[in-house]
Amino acid sequence: MAWYERLSAQDASFLVYEDQDAAAHMHVGGLSVYEAGALSSPTGGVDVERFRAYVASRLHMIPRYRQRLAAMPLSGDPIWVDDDHFNVRYHIRHTRLPRPGDERELKRLAGRILSQRLDRRRPLWELWVVEGLPDGRFALVTKTHHCMIDGVSGVDISTVLMQMTPDETATEAAPPWQPRPMPSATALALDELKDRAKLPFELAAATLPLLRDWRTTAASLRANLAGLAHVSGLAWQGAAQTPLNRPIGPHRRFDWTGVDLADAKAVKNTLGGTLNDVVLTVVTGALHTFLRRRRVNVDVLDFFATIPVNIRLPGDHEGGTKVAAWFAPLPLDVRDAGERFARVHATTSELKQQAHADPTRYLFKVADLGGPAALRAVVALEQSMNPSNLIVTNVPGPPFPLYVLGSRMVSANPLVTLLANQALGIAVFTYDGRMQFGFNADWDLVPDLHDLVLDTERSFADLRRAAGLDGAASAAGARATAASAAS
Repeated sequence: MAWYERLSAQDASFLVYEDQDAAAHMHVGGLSVYEAGALSSPTGGVDVERFRAYVASRLHMIPRYRQRLAAMPLSGDPIWVDDDHFNVRYHIRHTRLPRPGDERELKRLAGRILSQRLDRRRPLWELWVVEGLPDGRFALVTKTHHCMIDGVSGVDISTVLMQMTPDETATEAAPPWQPRPMPSATALALDELKDRAKLPFELAAATLPLLRDWRTTAASLRANLAGLAHVSGLAWQGAAQTPLNRPIGPHRRFDWTGVDLADAKAVKNTLGGTLNDVVLTVVTGALHTFLRRRRVNVDVLDFFATIPVNIRLPGDHEGGTKVAAWFAPLPLDVRDAGERFARVHATTSELKQQAHADPTRYLFKVADLGGPAALRAVVALEQSMNPSNLIVTNVPGPPFPLYVLGSRMVSANPLVTLLANQALGIAVFTYDGRMQFGFNADWDLVPDLHDLVLDTERSFADLRRAAGLDGAASAAGARATAASAAS
């Protein structure tokens, strides 16, 4: 039976971002490192064919990974259809590091892979198996288009390929899969005409409950108008001009570092905040040092971070994007790490208490009704209203080790996309006792990215000292790391 599915306006917006900016790559993902384990081949490399067979056996759990983009014939709205030429070998690539195969070479390779756009004629994902690391380890570089997943649903998808014990090394046969045919152009056009004919009735059906419960509707309207006024006020002043806020190119640098999660939790418990406050404080301290080194006067800088906020309901494991955004000022002018944490915590507490909603979600609802032209207008409006200097996203992962066919995942370093005039994006992922910072940056505008990585490590050390945790916390972190390594 013929099948297709429309993209939501928010998911389709990531395609529009790419269409409007030749330097934009709207894929998310990251790089994870694994012990060799049972995936070792007799020649000492990675048994890639076995890995491909394993991934193929799990794809029925993530149907979107065998679907490609198509377009409605009248409106041009993007839709998902089954890929009748799906080939898992195309999506799972295999490469090797040049000798000596160290972390520096791995970061350079990851940057080159992440600089390449995904081919829209095929399902929008790639998975690169990278061998040649020390001690027989290998890495996986993942790229999945943002229109398919957000950070939270991406974790759900990754668990489809991951296992919780090293004993599961058998690969089951892939279930039979038959791609459903795409409807004919005539059938799609008729569907569009029917949808347009039903639109007045759907609007009426959606409006009647709002009229009945007018008090709630009025409160929601006030909240969204307040949200729009808040964002418009920030947009009026515009994003602060820094060396990180210039037109970006297509090439990327990717770097990472990690801190002990037990230490981070000890800091937030001592200072009275959240892990997200720890992340933002560490980033603020690192940017303070980094920008001062670039001769930026941080004392007069209104520097804002976009913080994606999960609006996915409990139990919702569908793909697609379900996030809103905070716009948080980062106190780059503060030199003391303890005071910096207090300022960040006050900001995030205020954002949680604000009554107004995120207006961009409602703009996308309007775009759902208006078609591609309306969506392009909403994306252009959203970009013009963006007062942010960078994205900082924090996604919680599992607190226990995961495996792929008996090979333990040692580290997981996340990737966030770069938007227009934002040469840096920072993603954080917690996994198995570690908090991993992933840094995505424009190749030309941030040649000193690794200096920022080192600044991040020093900023976390400053925050630990401000919390008075130099001795106890590091000992607790060492015990947790040792226990994790032994498990």
